[in-house]
Amino acid sequence: MIDFATLLNVFFTIHDPTTLNRQGHDVGTQYRSAIFWHDAAQRDAAVEMIAALNAEGHWPAPIVTEVGPATTFFVAEAYHHDYFRNNPGQGYCMAVVAPKALKVRAGFGERLKPEFR
Repeated sequence: MIDFATLLNVFFTIHDPTTLNRQGHDVGTQYRSAIFWHDAAQRDAAVEMIAALNAEGHWPAPIVTEVGPATTFFVAEAYHHDYFRNNPGQGYCMAVVAPKALKVRAGFGERLKPEFR
């Protein structure tokens, strides 16, 4: 099991939390940076990490990550499941996902299951 603080570290390592409703070339509310918490401790941890990263000047712009309560979760369509693993040669996977996966492996590889290292 992974603790919430580590999950937050991974989250802020693999994407740009300073662009509103955008990740790379993808634009729209579905691409917003967001953290959905299940309890007050998670909410507080997320808010505190955002404040600390902003205070450190980690990024050249303020973090715009939305922090809100977890509500109904909808499972994605089957073709989205394991998309990177099933489509490693697809352009988006090579250009966007692969570099993020490398960052996770480099910074958190010891925490990954062997099949993901």
